[in-house]
Amino acid sequence: MPELTAASRLRLSGLCFLLQILNILLFAVFVRYSPESSPGLCPPQLKCSQRNQDSAFQQRRFQDVHIQVLLSFGLLVAFLSRYGPGSAAIIILIIAFTIQWALLIQGFFYFFLNGKIYVGAPSMVSADFCTAAVLISAGAVLGRVNPVQMLLLALLEVTLCTLNEYILLSLMGVSDSGRSLTVHTFGAYFGLVVSRVLYQPCRDKRKREERQDTGHQMDVFAVVGTIYLWIFWPSFTSATTAHDNAENWAVLNSYLSLVASTIATFILSPVLYEESTPRMVQIQDATLAGMTVMGMAGEMLVTPFGALIAGFLVGLISPLGFRFFTPVLHSRLKIQDTWGVHNIHGLPGILGALLGTLLTLLATADTYGDRLELVFPLVAQGSRTVTDQAFIQLGALPLTLLFAVLGGCLTG
Repeated sequence: MPELTAASRLRLSGLCFLLQILNILLFAVFVRYSPESSPGLCPPQLKCSQRNQDSAFQQRRFQDVHIQVLLSFGLLVAFLSRYGPGSAAIIILIIAFTIQWALLIQGFFYFFLNGKIYVGAPSMVSADFCTAAVLISAGAVLGRVNPVQMLLLALLEVTLCTLNEYILLSLMGVSDSGRSLTVHTFGAYFGLVVSRVLYQPCRDKRKREERQDTGHQMDVFAVVGTIYLWIFWPSFTSATTAHDNAENWAVLNSYLSLVASTIATFILSPVLYEESTPRMVQIQDATLAGMTVMGMAGEMLVTPFGALIAGFLVGLISPLGFRFFTPVLHSRLKIQDTWGVHNIHGLPGILGALLGTLLTLLATADTYGDRLELVFPLVAQGSRTVTDQAFIQLGALPLTLLFAVLGGCLTG
């Protein structure tokens, strides 16, 4: 992060104070703990099967997702030697604020009953997902904005991200349990548009190659971040699936996609770069891309070999994007993508949405059985045809991009 002047430090301190007091007051007025047996508190995107699940299982879900957001995303930004130590501290600040703000904003949409917001493990999982979108956006503008601006970005993005999610998942009935669209695609392109609006030729000229400016200490951060991704990301992808066999699909498909994308990196990286084996940062990118592509399709009928194919293809596309498309983003579109979110979240998120749309056409009672009601409840109920659901899944992609672009312009 850019070094703060005395005035900037005071602004950061004052803004943190004001925002925290605001959160405390809003929590005092609206937020209550959710009674275990209260009806009507299940958010639509959790398919309401959460009501009958045991609280211990919900708690484990929250722990896995929270560890994933805090450790994996927090460590992923630390490999940049120019911004590593400072950015890790700011990421903790963003997480601390965003979780509170997301609980409030999402609470008004999903957990609001009789004038109160009832929070529990499901609402915390949902807030962590929103926090992940903000951290993805932060990766696109890392080193270009100060902590005060980061907080303002989080303030606006949480609101827009929640609105986009509510329209897609609740009003349109889109199936996106692993958040290919509402987290990865939205967060990536929101951040990229903010980066474009903030473009300054004099400042950005020296930043062109900074992502490759990594040293041994930062590779250690990448190692630790990658290990946590391998351990916790399948739980992250399956956190909002129903507590049923559908979750097993999401976990297995995520792992299969992960391993295939990693192998693809070992195939392509020695060809693109003068290195016998990929660096840990490249393996980290492959891990993220392979998991992201399974966000929407994870609980669908991908089949094991289908998950391997999807992971392998996105594992090829991500390094090609870093090698060829990232320079175009900077030189032609004037977008400085510090973390490379376009290649590890944006493109894989779009591909995941297209894969999910294709697999939706296979959503019949014969192929899914009882699982159809868990993944596509409206199709199972007969109120929507498979073709209609596929068109809605496809239409969610441009709508998300529209929200991300307009929100990024406003925020920038």
